[in-house]
This record gives sequence, structure tokens and C-alpha cells, in this order.
Amino acid sequence: MNPLLVLDVVGMTPRLLEHMPNLARLGRQGWQAQLDTVLPAVTCSAQSTFLTGRMPREHGIVGNGWYFRELGEVFLWRQHNRLVEGEKVWETARAAHPGYRAANVCWWYAMGATTDFTVTPRPIYYADGKKAPDCYTRPPQLHDRLTSQLGEFPLFQYWGPTASIASTDWIVGATSAILRADRPDLTLAYLPHLDYDLQRYGPDSPQAIAAARAVDASVGPLLDQARADGVAVVALSEYGITGAHRPVDVNRLLRREGLLEVYTQDGMEYLDPWTSRAFAVADHQVAHVYVSDPADLPRVRDLLAELSGVDEVLDRRAQARYGIDHPRAGEFVVTAEPDAWFTYYYWLDDDRAPDFARGVEIHRKPGYDPAELFFDPADPLVKLKAGMNLVRKQVGLRYAMRTVPLDPAPVRGSHGRLPDSPADGPVLLCGDAGVPERERLAATEVRDLLLSVQGLKATEGSRR
Repeated sequence: MNPLLVLDVVGMTPRLLEHMPNLARLGRQGWQAQLDTVLPAVTCSAQSTFLTGRMPREHGIVGNGWYFRELGEVFLWRQHNRLVEGEKVWETARAAHPGYRAANVCWWYAMGATTDFTVTPRPIYYADGKKAPDCYTRPPQLHDRLTSQLGEFPLFQYWGPTASIASTDWIVGATSAILRADRPDLTLAYLPHLDYDLQRYGPDSPQAIAAARAVDASVGPLLDQARADGVAVVALSEYGITGAHRPVDVNRLLRREGLLEVYTQDGMEYLDPWTSRAFAVADHQVAHVYVSDPADLPRVRDLLAELSGVDEVLDRRAQARYGIDHPRAGEFVVTAEPDAWFTYYYWLDDDRAPDFARGVEIHRKPGYDPAELFFDPADPLVKLKAGMNLVRKQVGLRYAMRTVPLDPAPVRGSHGRLPDSPADGPVLLCGDAGVPERERLAATEVRDLLLSVQGLKATEGSRR
């Protein structure tokens, strides 16, 4: 059985590969294929499809988050693997080959997974409210082994206004260490760097090209190591990032129409999903719109269809065409036009915005917020204030990072809708020339391809 390394290079496209010689060489050694992603083309949905061979209607991951109807709460970026329904690729391999070992380095839904080695970002949440960067590992001793070699996990370079190549470098280093010391049969590694400047500046910017070169340089030694150690490599991406500059405020529309409700505490407004007749969970270029009363469906549909920046409004029947008709999905799933994306904003006056809106708070916001990648350009002292807050943190004082703009205008790239051009969509590179070449793969076919590279076969039961 061939050991296999699978690299999820976020945002990698055929167009960007022109600036990524190390990864492009992988395709020349084997082959390169167009990869047809799923709707929504976001991390959690795409990765879950790659690993199970199922569409979102079957594995249940309808986005990076959704409205948990049974709890009455919106949650994004949950971590438990049991949210993903269906047998994972390593479970299929292990059933055929007892003793098969798998490692997950920062692919999503890592916690509680049946992998043998796990590394995933996990801050320390202290009792006094402080948050410190760290990671969760399994087995536990892997934590100290990696941090002694690489330093602490660079959480503040993994997301937020200081996100940088440092987080990808750390993940590459952790992957290299696990491959060398533990020799798993399957190793999954998630390399996030292209997500940052492509959303900040757009996919056609000089910064995007520089980011592509940076991630390629980071992964180059890992590819050399895999080649020397006889480890097969597959590199793929979940989506391509498209140029986008038009924010679309779905929730503000629903609020003005009297369908979305808020409650107020300390002068701040919070979304009230329990009493709202309709609200949206925004996720890049896709939004799930939840409607509590069927009698409101025609009206909500008409409002959404008339909103500038909305491309499609999918009811349950239309969702079935895209394989996203799962009970977790909204009554409507809306997609944005190519140059547009959806905000989560629901307040009508910035003075009433909740305090978390101005910070990096991925678990508290009821929707995705790409403005977290920016320091507020309207505040000339924002970086100085951030530095002072770090000093407060170091001396043990409470602090709040109020650095994120409430104006979404700086955002220049997004993703989530299906790509309009293969050159700007996801791609798969198979470094093994012995595996039959494909010009085009569906996301649901990735799982069986990975098994094939290892000389294994999927069972009929595992595909269902």
C-alpha cells in the first residue's frame, strides 16, 4: 500500500498555478484535472465531500455553519467530526486493512475524528476571558513534540488582520514532522495562505501572485521530502476565489421588512433567531435563509429575488439540483452574482452594533465576516491600539480588540458560488503517473481517487 499525502491548497486555480512551480511540477509528473466542486464552494462542505464521496444532502455539511434548529442558535466553524455523516476515506481503508493509520493536520471537523494523529487550531480560553493561541493534538504528547520544534501554533496569523504565511509554514512543518517520525498511511494537510490576500486584494492583484509564490515556496521542501520518502502526493483546492466588491445586506432587507427581529442589551443589538420570521446565515457568496412560517415563503422569495446582487433563489426543489437539500439548509439558499457577496449585518445603525462586530469573533458572529482580514482603515490609530491591547494581555489584564471595520468596502475577493470559468475554479494535481489520468473530476470522486492512488478500492456500502 502506497503512503499518501493530500494537500488542500486553498484557492489554488489553474491560473495561479502559473506562479507555483513546485506544485505545477507535481501535475507534470502525473496529471492535472479540473475539479468540479460543490455548492456551497466553501471549506467545510467541500472537504466533507472529498472525504466521504457524498454531496451535502447526504453528509449534512451545508456550509461553514448553519442555524441549528434544535438549539435555536446560529453556529459557524463547529469542530466535531460527528457532524459529518458518512464513512470517511480512512475508515474505508482501515476496514480493508486493519492497522491503517491516518493523520489530519488542520483539515476541518478534526476533533472527535477517528484519525490516529490530529492537529487542529484550538485557542486556550482562560477563566478570566483571555484567549491564547494554541492547538489541539491527538495523541496528547504530539502537542509538546510539535511546539518544541515549531513554537506555539500561530493562531493570530491563521486568521484575522495579521493572517500571513506564518500559519502555512507552521502547518507544513508539522506535516513534515509527522510524516518523518510517524509515517502514517494517509496524511491530510490544509494550507490556508491563498485565502488571505485573494480576499483582501482580489485574485488578479499583485498581492495574489505574491501569495501564490509564497505558499509554493513553503510547500516545496515538503514535496521534496515526500518524493524522497516514496510518499505519493495529491494536491487539490476546494474553490477558486473570484473578484468581488459588492456587499449584499440580506439581513438588513429582512429587518426593514419586519421579518427579522433583534433584542437589545447594553445598547447593543443581537439577532433573535427564536422570534424572527426570516433571517439569513451569510457564508461568502451563499446564504441560507430560514423562514419560520410557510405562509411567509412567497413574500420572502420575492424579496430575495428582487435584491440587487442576488443571482439564484433556491427552494427545496431547486436545492435538490445542487445536492444541498438537507434539513440543515435554509428554506431558501441564495447565491450571489459573480462580483457580489453576502454580509451577515443585521443592525441598521453602527452605533447599535454588538461589540463582537468590531473584533475577530468567528464563533459569535451569526455569519461569515471577511472584514476580519482588515484593520479598520477609518481609525488611524488602530494598529497602535492593537499593540496596546497585546501589552494588556501580557500583563494579565482584560482587553477587547476593536480593530475590524464595520464598512465591508475593502473586501475584493470571495467564493461560494460555482465557478464561471475552469481557469478560476478548483484544480486537482495527482503526482502518480500510474493512476489513470482524468481531465475532469467531480468532488464526489476525490475519495475513490485517493483510495486508488493507494492501491485500494472503495466498497459499494461505503459509497452509500
